Amino acid sequence: MTLPGRSTAVTPRARQKMDFRSGNEAAALAARDIAFEVMGYFPITPSTEVAEELSRMQAEGEHQIVMIAGDGEHGAAGISYGAALGGGRVLNATSSQGLLYSLEQLPVQSGTRVPMVLDIAARTVSGPLDIRGDHSDVYYALNTGWIILCARDPQAVYDLNFAAVRIGEHPDVRLPVMVVYDGFFTSHQKRRISVFDDPAAVRAFLGQRPAYPTPLDLEHPATYGPYMNDPDLINNKVQLSEAMSAARRVIPDVLAQLAALTGRSYPVLDEYRVGDAEAAVVLLNSAAETAKGTADRLRDAGERVGVLSPNVLRPFPAEEFRSALRGVRAVTIGDRADSYGADGGNLSLEIRAAIQADPVNRTLVASRVYGLGGKDFYDTDAEAFFRDAIKAARSRVVATPFAYHGATAGAPERAPRPGLPPITGRDIPTGMATVRSNGNGKLSVELAPLWKMTEVPSRIAPGHGACPGCGIFPTLHQVFRVLEGDVVALFATGCAMVVSTGYPTTAHRINYVHNLFQNGAATLSGLVEMYHERVRRGQLPPANEPTFVMISGDGGMDIGIGPALGAAHRDHKMMLLEYDNQGYMNTGAQLSYSTPLGHRTATSEVGSELAGKKYHHKDTAQIFAACHLPYVFTASEGYPEDLMRKVAKAQRYARTEGMVYGKILSYCPLNWRTDDDQAQPVLQAAVDSCFFPLYEVEHGHTTITYDPDAVGRRRPVGDWLGLMGKTRHLLQPKNAEIVKLVQQETDRRWKRLRAMHDHPEL
Repeated sequence: MTLPGRSTAVTPRARQKMDFRSGNEAAALAARDIAFEVMGYFPITPSTEVAEELSRMQAEGEHQIVMIAGDGEHGAAGISYGAALGGGRVLNATSSQGLLYSLEQLPVQSGTRVPMVLDIAARTVSGPLDIRGDHSDVYYALNTGWIILCARDPQAVYDLNFAAVRIGEHPDVRLPVMVVYDGFFTSHQKRRISVFDDPAAVRAFLGQRPAYPTPLDLEHPATYGPYMNDPDLINNKVQLSEAMSAARRVIPDVLAQLAALTGRSYPVLDEYRVGDAEAAVVLLNSAAETAKGTADRLRDAGERVGVLSPNVLRPFPAEEFRSALRGVRAVTIGDRADSYGADGGNLSLEIRAAIQADPVNRTLVASRVYGLGGKDFYDTDAEAFFRDAIKAARSRVVATPFAYHGATAGAPERAPRPGLPPITGRDIPTGMATVRSNGNGKLSVELAPLWKMTEVPSRIAPGHGACPGCGIFPTLHQVFRVLEGDVVALFATGCAMVVSTGYPTTAHRINYVHNLFQNGAATLSGLVEMYHERVRRGQLPPANEPTFVMISGDGGMDIGIGPALGAAHRDHKMMLLEYDNQGYMNTGAQLSYSTPLGHRTATSEVGSELAGKKYHHKDTAQIFAACHLPYVFTASEGYPEDLMRKVAKAQRYARTEGMVYGKILSYCPLNWRTDDDQAQPVLQAAVDSCFFPLYEVEHGHTTITYDPDAVGRRRPVGDWLGLMGKTRHLLQPKNAEIVKLVQQETDRRWKRLRAMHDHPEL
């Protein structure tokens, strides 16, 4: 079966050249060579490097892909769907929670039959949070209606991206396609790969994207995604099922043409030394390559063993498995994820179902769950799988049908490791900040001398793993110095969370909760309301009310802005503090909506064609002020007294009235490309240039708390930009217009603040 406009002649071998690349880099190279029109994306470890590499290439003019940073993975999926509806070729890349966060969008796209490519650097799903590779994320996507290809090494990542375009665009298929490879095992592993050095051959293989219906065809209006009830919906799903059936016919043909083009074969089911095997193992992706080496060694010892590994997971190659396993007496199937309560992972369950439908198949099956959270799979592990299958093949009994492989047994005689001594409200001295009403609807704060604040025991113990010079923990120590009584803290995902809670240790001496970027505020608001309801019902004592504090940063008010605004509108009695380090620093410094115009990040690179981020940063403090909270403030770690006064006010308002929000400028020497000890001059310049103004909004009234004009310290924003490695490129003459735009926007926002400060009702 061939696509319209594509030759039925024998595919000639393309000219290729050798390269040395990781899986993520291979995906980026494939994207460049395919020449996608649009990429919607959001950074998440370990897939982020795909966008980073494409950003680097874009900055040097190596491709023309329009790269659109989403507000989160859900938004990135929507961007990609909309772009694909527009009739062009589209790419996205994600992992783990990012795939789950976008999950509800995926059936929409398959149900409306809109092709695109989604690279998945497969990673374990939280919780608890783990950034290494297993298959628990992609298993959630098995029922989304997407075709799923499996890439076992960087070469396969590169090649199968081309196959994904061809398969998904076929008129009988018209489905989006995932290319799945193992996070950190394949995504970061460098191998020699062959890449195309023959643009004409690539164009001939890919052809033109078929002209499917699009909202951009204004002469033929149509409705995309209508409201559809029974019986129409079931007919739609029949069509989706038929598209998957068509894919079973199309995929082998496309893979055969790819093999002719590249000289590399990707059968639907990879069979290694299975022809005469009495025992075999089935594994996905990189673990299968380990098992092949083990199979060779066992073969040399006289054991008839083999390895099966699908290159296509959806549509599931049931007939291929039935055929391959008919002569195999026993098989061990390894899943890098569990289908909890089903006594096996999805791969195991689906192979069992396939065998059951084959009346002549008598293969015995042992199911094993292995490698969760990125646990390495070694030759010895593969041998254990083979030994289980060999034993079953010879005894005709599966001694242990289902088990976890590699888990460590608990030791009942060992008690849990004792935690740090707790810090309760009784341990916190009072009087560090005296808060009074000044009679005009505002509060005033008198701080104790800074030397006296050394008496306050730290709620965060030494021992976290932050970078030298990191501003997060000085900021948090200042915050916790003035918070009185008990505190319950929720940390959204980010540097502060990651470096302070590495299991089995923790730096926190108070009750601590973590939830993901996108849902921290909602989680804490639920905890707050449960506390007050349990007090009302007499289940908790009304005294000693804790202060509920959410700590966010590292771009958390991008992906988390929706739930945070929801919490603000509901006005829960809680504090939301954002440390603003101007990027997604916990994933390697990608652009955030908090990243200023022109600043360099790993996804707003600087090169001969591009000069950093293309648009201004989001004014989060003003967004929350528009929610009419009782108190909103900005602060800087470099102005401790100002910060602590505002935090003391915030605690009073959070306990008595409702939600408060604070945005605190926080130094990040690693990703701002500055020396560890340069926080003071850099932060001072940001404040003196009015780029990061210090002010508060109290019951709707704006007060500037530091005015560089009034003290004669105002300086141009260029002075600040020149202090950081991430922005020094802006001082080159060719980038003068960008500096001018930053200065103009800084002046505009400052004048607006001054006007609100001067007006009694603003």
